Amino acid sequence: MSSPRIQMILRNGQFTTMDRQNPHAATVAISDGHFIAVGNDDSVMHLADSSTQVIDLNRRRVIPGLIDSHLHFIRGELNYNMELRWDNIPSLADAMHRLKEQVARTPAPQWVRIVGGFTEMQFVEKRLPTLEINAVAPDTPVFILHLYDRALLNRAALRACGYDRDTPNPPGGLIAKDIRGEPTGLLLAEPNALILYSALARGPKLPYDYQINSTRHFMREMNRLGVTSVIDAGGGYQNYPHDYKIIEDLHKADELTLRIAYNLFTQKAGEEIADFSKWTKILKPGDGDGYYRHNGAGEMLVFSAADFEDFRMPHPDMASGMENDLEAVVRILASNRWPFRLHATYNETISHALNVFEKVNRDISFDGMHWFFDHAETVTDINLERIAKLGGGIAIQHRMAYQGEYFVQRYGHKAAERTPPYRRILEMGVNVGAGTDATRVASYDPWNALYWLITGRTLGGLSLYPKTNLISRETALRLYTQANTWFSNEEGVKGQIKTGQYADLAVLSADYFRIPEDEIRNLVSVLTIVGGRIVYGNDEFNALSPSLPPAMPDWSPANYFSGYFKKTAAHSFAQATCGCGISCSVHGHVHGRAYQAAVDADDQHGFWGVLGCSCWTA
Repeated sequence: MSSPRIQMILRNGQFTTMDRQNPHAATVAISDGHFIAVGNDDSVMHLADSSTQVIDLNRRRVIPGLIDSHLHFIRGELNYNMELRWDNIPSLADAMHRLKEQVARTPAPQWVRIVGGFTEMQFVEKRLPTLEINAVAPDTPVFILHLYDRALLNRAALRACGYDRDTPNPPGGLIAKDIRGEPTGLLLAEPNALILYSALARGPKLPYDYQINSTRHFMREMNRLGVTSVIDAGGGYQNYPHDYKIIEDLHKADELTLRIAYNLFTQKAGEEIADFSKWTKILKPGDGDGYYRHNGAGEMLVFSAADFEDFRMPHPDMASGMENDLEAVVRILASNRWPFRLHATYNETISHALNVFEKVNRDISFDGMHWFFDHAETVTDINLERIAKLGGGIAIQHRMAYQGEYFVQRYGHKAAERTPPYRRILEMGVNVGAGTDATRVASYDPWNALYWLITGRTLGGLSLYPKTNLISRETALRLYTQANTWFSNEEGVKGQIKTGQYADLAVLSADYFRIPEDEIRNLVSVLTIVGGRIVYGNDEFNALSPSLPPAMPDWSPANYFSGYFKKTAAHSFAQATCGCGISCSVHGHVHGRAYQAAVDADDQHGFWGVLGCSCWTA
């Protein structure tokens, strides 16, 4: 039997393989999309023939391709080209400059959208914009989503959404109004985020060809950051199969540069049983291939179990029928051997859910079925023991890097020391992996998440955790590679640079293991390979990068800004005052204080506008 043809050899690298039996290498060979040899020049180079592509890596650090176990990619890809990103922008002045530029090039009736991925705490000014957006965009609708706690709309966006003095507050939401009863442009989740994404859903959408192009650009952005696989957690307004057509068409055309495992997310309260009964008849877990495959249910299983992660608000109590609702769905999933994931921010929610899981497990064994909680910021050791006993897992994300200051304001520094207790989760033997929860709650940059795992610091610089909750760089990287394969039922298939596994890797711009901690957030890939194919190249590998057409439409922010902002040199922070002519009766011109204060739920209506805070008055 002839030996397989070696299509590519990568040599002279510093490979961190995540394979404990062979942790380091200098040279690898790739054939048919898989690693065929992992070693050094002496053991690998003799496999080459005249057709083998040999690439010298110049002693750069090489890691397995990063895997994000919780990303809302399929929803995000449809809109990526329309969104102006403020991710990691160091000052509000810089962010507003980008907004002004984008307003000037955006034609009617299109909107300018900043859809999450940032926090006011990252800005040197420590505040959100107020009236500036009306001055910058008097006629173009502007929608700014800040985490899942609020949205800021200018007057043009209020008109486009049809919000006026007669628009009632939706359940769990507040449309702030001024002394005249007119909407100010501030929408607050109390804590239900439906008010935020229902407003966003009123904006124009891209046509089919543009959505294809948008998806390709978002994949390229992920590849630039070294990401080769994602597990899609579904999302509101993400209907199956309609909203999956773009990604499925790209898969059929063999144009995916990310591996995507997708979970299905129920879309309407009261119809959860119908959704999962239907879906379990037409799909089986694992349907698809190594690039696009079904991964089960979640993260929303039943609406009555939703606990929104707005730490400015008190944690929500579960509805009285939550356990019954959840049991009905989990029985369907367990009977069909569907893996599932459940959004659960608070320990109280986890306790209720575990009551259900333990009850169902007594009738229908969970053995061998991968199930897990997402988030779990306040999970206790008692519930970790229950999760371990049932063979479950926890997928953690760096939401506290964006919301840590708000959590501390409400619950105190001591309570924040275990949010989540990821080192303790590891010690207790629970399956754990890492991700971002991008693109709305947090940003999609994996290096910011890795920085948070290692340092425990927020984007605003607050140290949240004692050393007893921090982990090493190697452990953090393992959570973002090998450990995440458990969450997509792909153990041993990817996540390591190991013979027989998918040839997915990233060659880094600097040495992750040697650079100072604060420089980890600036890392990118200079060469990304998925299934043995080069999908991104930069610096000395720029000539190897596949071509990509310009973003569509031509006014897309993706054509003018470089995605996630990376600080490559000393950045001159622009200072900005509020730029408004109104002095708030509570905060004067120091409007940032209004946004940084935790306001009790009962005080929201009185605090914003009329006789209270007028920091946001259109």
